[in-house]
Formats: sequence, structure tokens, C-alpha cells
Amino acid sequence: MGFSCGIVGLPNVGKSTIFNALTSAKAASENFPFCTIEPNTGAVPVPDPRLNVLAKLADSQKIIPTQMTFVDIAGLIKGASKGEGLGNQFLSHIRSVDAIAHVVRCFEDSDIVHVDGEIDPLRDIETIETELMLSDLDSLQKQVLKYSKLARSGDKKNQKIHTALKNLESHLADGKLAKTWENTEILEEEVSQVLNSLITSKPVLFVANTSEDNISTVPNPDGDSPIDKVAKHAKNTGSSVIVISGKIESEISEFSAEEREEYLTEIGITESGLDRLIVAGYQLLELMTFFTIGPKEAHAWTVKKDSVAPKCAGKIHTDFEKGFIRAEVIAYDDYVNAGSELLAKEAGKLRTEGRDYICQDGDIMHFRFNK
Repeated sequence: MGFSCGIVGLPNVGKSTIFNALTSAKAASENFPFCTIEPNTGAVPVPDPRLNVLAKLADSQKIIPTQMTFVDIAGLIKGASKGEGLGNQFLSHIRSVDAIAHVVRCFEDSDIVHVDGEIDPLRDIETIETELMLSDLDSLQKQVLKYSKLARSGDKKNQKIHTALKNLESHLADGKLAKTWENTEILEEEVSQVLNSLITSKPVLFVANTSEDNISTVPNPDGDSPIDKVAKHAKNTGSSVIVISGKIESEISEFSAEEREEYLTEIGITESGLDRLIVAGYQLLELMTFFTIGPKEAHAWTVKKDSVAPKCAGKIHTDFEKGFIRAEVIAYDDYVNAGSELLAKEAGKLRTEGRDYICQDGDIMHFRFNK
């Protein structure tokens, strides 16, 4: 649907293992750095039990879930921003995604070498974030130089842009992420565009990859375990964290749905780590789902939260947005409680909404438009 989440981290932290389990792809995951030469991309369905409920009520012949795109980006190392390893190539791939899932190794395994020796989640995070900030700083300095030249003409707007970018440059030079930059003035559009293009302005989800024994661990920002340290850093940087065992996810990715459910019950987990990762990535991007339901198919669609009805219509077809007349809407709970679209209509639960209607998560929608 055009929304992507890049999986990043140092070599041998479990990125490709998690990606392979996510997408059932056969991407390289051997035990040595740089085994992923090109970024691997996979679209995975977003778990949403509401879709199956609606499909059953409507007796839909086909079920089409909404999807998230994950990009497995090869491991970065110290010096990547200066071209070390295969850094520059991968940094460019990170710039193209909407959000970042940062996999951090929180498990010990003598059979899997760590690129920096011992396990130290905070050091690993610092290595990645430093390289991303240095890359951003290099990109930003080019913009600062550009507007420095433009500001010499005396143009007040360009002078304002230059001042703001210099402020942002100092923020990055102090080792701070772009998304933590606080600016009290209303930003010029050009400044906002530069800010949004920076890697460290992207939303981040930390994925603590742990052993099977610690899979039920609840991250505690006040604790001292490797997972807790990741949680504290996530809290301090306005990010979130989930705990996954890449080894477990790799194993159960080969199971049937019934076998997977039985296994998860045995180890005391209600849902797989991958399901939680997909949903967390979906939430990280501030997305929501609306549905179109009928006898032919039950279809879930992805849109940004607070999208208006014509934008939702455009997700189905651009002609729907261009010729939008109105939307016929039934809330999910009203549809389910009624038992069908017809019964929901008879109960007065179908609403007619115009161009300014802000779609709600779970809406069942029909669009009327001029051809």
C-alpha cells in the first residue's frame, strides 16, 4: 500500500532471520557480515481479526488483508557514513522507507559472532544512531551551504531558512536525533522538507531480539537487563520497543496456523512476535484500516489516521477520489451487532458522509462517485 518499514541493525543481530520469518522469503542469513547485498523487500499481511468476522457475516468469497512492506537492509558498521563496509549504499536505502525497525541483539550465542565482540545493546544502538546522524549531517550541510548563498542576496525568507537549518545542524552536531529538535518558530516549508528527509527524523521501533528463555520479558525502562536498557533508550528518544526471539519466530514460521497456536500456548504467549512487530509497525506509521465488504470480497485498506473520505476513496481508485460524491458508512461494531449490511441499514446505522468526513478505524465504506 506504499507504506514501508526498514529493518536495520548491526551485522549478525538477527535482522534477516526476522525478515525471513516475516515474509517466508529465502533471503541470505548466513553467519557473516554483509551477506545481504541488496535490500530484500516483502509485503506482509497485517493481522486483523475484524476482517475475518466481516467476511463471514457477508459470506465473502475472497479475503484481502491490508499489508505492510518490510525492507531488510544489510547490517551497518562503524564508519558506514564514510563508506565503510557497504554503508553508503544501505544508508540510501534507509532514506526511502517511512519508518525504521531497529533490531538490537539481546542474546548470547557463542556460535554467532558479534561484529564488536561482546553483547552491549546500548553500544550497538549508539553505533547505528551515530552513523545515521553523521549521514544526516552530511546531507544537511549541503542544504546549509545552498541557503547560505541564497541568503546573501538579502532575501528575508532565505535568511530565515538558513538560520533554521544552521540551528538544526548544531543540534545534529551535538549528537542528537533530528526528531528531537525543538523549534519554537513556524518552519518554512523548505525547512520542513529538509527535516522530514533526514533519516533520524523517522519514527523508530526498537526490536529487542532475545533468547527463547526471555521471550516473555516485559521491557522495564528502570531495570538493568539488556532488554530494559533498550527500553530506557526507547523511552528517552520517544520510541517504542517490542521483544522478539528471532529463533522462535524462524521455527514457527514453518508451522501451520494450528501448530503455531498450540506452540505459542505452550510457551505462554498469546500472539507471535512477528504479529506484534507488524501491528507495532502499522501503529508507528500512524495508519488505520477501513473495509469494503461484499459477497465477492472482504477487503481491508490502509490510510493515514485522520484521512478524509475522498482520500480513502482514492486508495481504491484515483477516479473514486476525483469524482467523489459521498460515502456510505457503517461503523464496525454496528455492522457486527446487526449481523449484516442490510440489517445495519434497517437499524438506521448506515450514515451518509461528505467530503469533510474524517474516516474512523474499522469503518465499512461504500463510495459514490461521478464517472
